[in-house]
Amino acid sequence: MLAATGLRSHIWNNNLKSVLLLAGFPFLILGLVYAGTVLVIGYSAYEPDFGAAFAEGAYAMPMVTPFVLIGVIIWFGIAWLFHQKIIDASTGAKKVSRNDEPELYNLLENLCISRGLTMPALRIIETPALNAYASGLTEKQATVTVTRGLMEKLNREELEAVLAHELTHIINRDVRLLVISIIFVGIISFTVEIMVRGMLHGAIGRAGGGRRGSGGNAGVFILVALAMAALAWVLAIAIRFTLSRKREYMADAGAVELTKNPDAMISALMKVSGNPDVEGAPAEVRQMFLHDRSSGFAGLFATHPPMDKRIAALERYAGGNRPPPRAGAVPAV
Repeated sequence: MLAATGLRSHIWNNNLKSVLLLAGFPFLILGLVYAGTVLVIGYSAYEPDFGAAFAEGAYAMPMVTPFVLIGVIIWFGIAWLFHQKIIDASTGAKKVSRNDEPELYNLLENLCISRGLTMPALRIIETPALNAYASGLTEKQATVTVTRGLMEKLNREELEAVLAHELTHIINRDVRLLVISIIFVGIISFTVEIMVRGMLHGAIGRAGGGRRGSGGNAGVFILVALAMAALAWVLAIAIRFTLSRKREYMADAGAVELTKNPDAMISALMKVSGNPDVEGAPAEVRQMFLHDRSSGFAGLFATHPPMDKRIAALERYAGGNRPPPRAGAVPAV
C-alpha cells in the first residue's frame, strides 16, 4: 500500500517544502517590516503622504535589512530549541516516562524496535477528547503525544495502530514540515495582527479627532490595514495548501504496515471521529492532529481528508473492515 502511494516522492516533497519555507521566511518578514516602516513614516507626519511614505520606506530598507536578518536567525534558534515547549504549552501536554504509563510506553517502544527507530519522547494531554499527534524537527527530537481520552476509549490494538500512525509521520518527515509551517504561520499572523490593530486604532483616532484633511488619509490607511490582514490570511492559507492531505492516507497505510492490522486502524479512526476536539488547541496546532474536523469554507481549507474517505481507503487497499454496529458504538463520520 505504501509503495503504491509514492513514499519516496512524498518524503522528497516534504523535504523540499521545508527548505523553501525556511528560505522564504526572511523575505516574508522583510515584506512585513517594509509595510510597518511605511506606516510608521506615514503616521509620523501631521498630514500623511502615502506616496512619500512608500518611497522613504524603500530608502530605509537597506539599513533595516541586517537587523531583520539577525532577528530571523535568532527566531530560528528559538524555534529550534523551544518548538516543543511552545507546542506543549498550546495543548497542555505533559511528558511521561515508562514508570508513569508502562503499557503505552511499551507499545510505542515495541513499534520503534520493529523498525529500528529511535524511541520518541512520550507526552499525554489530560483531556477526554480522542486525538494524537507527533512533533519534532529531527528524529532525536521526535515526540508522540496522545490524549487521556484516547488511552481510555481505545483498546490495545487500536492504540497501537494510532501510535504506528504517528510514527509513520515521523518516518515520512511530515512532522518536520508541520512544525516549520506552524512556527511560520504563528509568527506571521502575530506580527500582522499587532500591526493591523495599531493601524486601525491610529487611523480611527485620526478620523475622529477632527484634524482637518486627515479623514481621507485615515481612510486610506484603514484600507491598507485591511489589505495587510487579508495578505496574512492568504499566506496562512497558502502554507496550509503546502500540507498535502495525502500525508494522512500515507500515515494510515504506514500504521497498517507496522501493525498488520487494518481493522484496528479503522476502528480507532471511527472512535476518534466522535470526539476529536482538544479544547484550547490553536488552529495551527490542530493541523498536526490525527484528526481535525474543522474544514473552513466548503472543505477547501481542510488540513485532513474526510474520515469516511480514510476508512474507505483502508478497506479498499489494505483489506480492512469496519466493525459491525453495536450498542454504544461511535458511528463513522
